[in-house]
Amino acid sequence: MNRNAHFFYALRLPMETKILLKEQCDRLKQQLHFGRWVHHEDYHITLAFLGNAEKSQLEQSAAYVQKALMDVSSFKLSINSLGVFGKKESPRIFWAGAANEDKLHEVRKLVYEACYQAQFKLESRPFSPHITLARKWKGENEFAKEKLVSIDPFAASPIQFSATEVVLYQTHLDREPKYESIQVFPFSE
Repeated sequence: MNRNAHFFYALRLPMETKILLKEQCDRLKQQLHFGRWVHHEDYHITLAFLGNAEKSQLEQSAAYVQKALMDVSSFKLSINSLGVFGKKESPRIFWAGAANEDKLHEVRKLVYEACYQAQFKLESRPFSPHITLARKWKGENEFAKEKLVSIDPFAASPIQFSATEVVLYQTHLDREPKYESIQVFPFSE
């Protein structure tokens, strides 16, 4: 297993949803000056970041995730907000937020516990479901968070989609898109 490879479990977004997000990002890029915009094929909602891992540990986590998600059925989600993480004046992450849906939190808990059972050391911060759109503020002026309210396309017109699967991804820093699907865990209908 490549020592520089990182792995994570995420909720996959349907391609139609990724394209709608990309269209909004193409408009937002003209007003928000971030250093790197995420390739639309890489949009996802992270459930558990694993870092680098041995093949046997990944396989063990996959078996636990498979079992944990066995009875989960697909569910509706909506993307309804914009936000940032990091310093107020120069955020490091610009994101689109998913509505607070109990089923999403339940799926995250199942995946998180399965990975923990496989002996992964996991993020301990509270789960904040989001889709990273861009990284590293590069604007000439300080970032003005209040501007997000006036340009947020999702407040009035959320993007709705069906969550149908969790994916184990591998990160390839030298590629674009940079996330490769290693294993898929579909929900029941």
